[in-house]
Amino acid sequence: MKTIIKYYLFGLVSLLFTLASCSDYLDKAPDSVISKDDAFKNFTNFQGYVERMYNLTPDLAKHYWVSSFNWGEDEVITIGNGDYLMGFDIDRGNYRNYIGKGSSFLDRNWSVGGDRFQKSIWGGSWYGIRVANMGLEALAENKMKDATQAERDIIAGQLYFLRAWFYFQLTTYWGGLPYVDYVLPSDQPLTLPRESYHDNALKMAADFQKAADLLPVNWDNTEIGRRTAGNNAFRPNKIWALAMLGKTYLWGGSPLMTNGINGPKTYDAEMCKKSAAAFGKLLSMVDNGETQYKLVEFKDYSSLFYTKQQNWLMPGGTEAIVRTPTYGADSYWRQMNSYQPSQIAQGDGIVLCPSANYVNYYGMANGLPLNDPASGFDPTHPWKNRDPRFYNDIVYDGVKVVAGTITNASDEVWRYANLYTGGNYSNDPRKVSRTGYLNYKFIPIGANIWDNTYGYSYATHFHLTWLRLADVYLMYAEAVAQAYGSPAAKDNGYSKSAIEALNVIRQRAGIGNLADKYATSLDGFMNELRRERAVELAFEGHRFNDLRRWLLLTEYPYNVKTKQEFDRATVLDPKLNPKENKVLNFREEVVVERNLSSKHYWFPFKTQDVSIYPGFEQNPGW
Repeated sequence: MKTIIKYYLFGLVSLLFTLASCSDYLDKAPDSVISKDDAFKNFTNFQGYVERMYNLTPDLAKHYWVSSFNWGEDEVITIGNGDYLMGFDIDRGNYRNYIGKGSSFLDRNWSVGGDRFQKSIWGGSWYGIRVANMGLEALAENKMKDATQAERDIIAGQLYFLRAWFYFQLTTYWGGLPYVDYVLPSDQPLTLPRESYHDNALKMAADFQKAADLLPVNWDNTEIGRRTAGNNAFRPNKIWALAMLGKTYLWGGSPLMTNGINGPKTYDAEMCKKSAAAFGKLLSMVDNGETQYKLVEFKDYSSLFYTKQQNWLMPGGTEAIVRTPTYGADSYWRQMNSYQPSQIAQGDGIVLCPSANYVNYYGMANGLPLNDPASGFDPTHPWKNRDPRFYNDIVYDGVKVVAGTITNASDEVWRYANLYTGGNYSNDPRKVSRTGYLNYKFIPIGANIWDNTYGYSYATHFHLTWLRLADVYLMYAEAVAQAYGSPAAKDNGYSKSAIEALNVIRQRAGIGNLADKYATSLDGFMNELRRERAVELAFEGHRFNDLRRWLLLTEYPYNVKTKQEFDRATVLDPKLNPKENKVLNFREEVVVERNLSSKHYWFPFKTQDVSIYPGFEQNPGW
């Protein structure tokens, strides 16, 4: 716990005396000094104080070299160089290794003014909570004298949002914590006990609700926001707050948080009703055109994740809700190299590839899962008639990866993705795909050393949105179905049922609606909803936390990762669409089996933190 207070207090002096905003709000000389009272006296200064917190949340995909953030059954890492990544530690159940691990966003050698690649949830969140509480205390003491009520409201809304946001990040991985909603005196002993996740969720929800009541839908449409029109996309607003309010209630009502690590897989219906109401209010506004948010068309799907030749335009488009400030090429160059064999992308031998069992979640274009007898899936033509997102996200055997001239004849073997058993794209677990697939959701075809259509000269920018609109539709569907025990249920404040909300995402992708056979029971619906989340949100860092909250992380088939083995029926024909390629002996083999137990649903705290005082207890099993 001492570490918590260290982060919670550290840098306060520097924060108050070097208030530099990430926007144009502060027109101060670099060496200017602001007193504690001056920091809060007017909107310009106070907004600068608030915006320092915008940069505290780590970007999951930002690390010096390779960032490992997909820890469910979704991703397999090449052995050897990749062993240092947190994904390997999760597979082995070695959760303690997150502590001080440079490649993990959970806890690194964090400091306020430290390296931009070293942000961490543990350090940054506690610090942010402290800063938010100081700001709210300053408002309560009326230190913001030179301001309108609208300016006070928009400052307070951001502070409430950010305090709850930082707590949501912490509780996602470590469970219930002391909810500090005032400025802790530094000269008094610590006595605050850990609360349950349920109690934390109610307090986070109260903060998010206050934020929703105080913040505008669109800053650009307010007198305050027009001062920085066009530069407000990363500032919390009403839609951010409603989205996180709904997510907080849904997480609080999920099986892990409701029943504990050894409990049943049942939901808290009342929490789900509150979740559905928050999401329903948000989606009603979206559907009625009352916000700046809408789903992007599927033809622009890749723009959700990366942009190129657009002057480093931030990805996400109109669908990105919660985003944090980021930087572009530094990460793109490194992360891009980690989705392809190093021979074609100048990588360091680490390949993050989709597990074959996860690729199986990508069903057929008719909307049915592969294992449905009516789906039409043919194991001799496994790439045919699949969900369009399969073709967007996954490189499979026979896909043409290199279009341009390959100077050395010996390198021609890399032009096509030879992912069949024994092919050069899959024959070495240390250097190429271990699963028979590659992940191209975040990179374009042509991101290789021969085509060279990527990187700095193309202003290629990769970024993951923390929460996007498609996720809101799916979370609403889950919440309202669990709240009322039926996939046909709908919230009173929203016109769509759980089934209809799910189908919104399917229709955008161009696949068939939920089949009637999966719409008649809650269990059948939930199976398809989980599959839909797996596909729509694939590799965006959600799956691990979904499996945990559903109490499925330790259960088969979610505890295994497989590879796809098969032979080509004929020599590859470059003139043939690879979807039509015929294969033989199509089969799966397990490459990773996790021996995880119930304790692995929560991360352990550092020993020194749980040794400070009795009220702050270690998570079960650790």
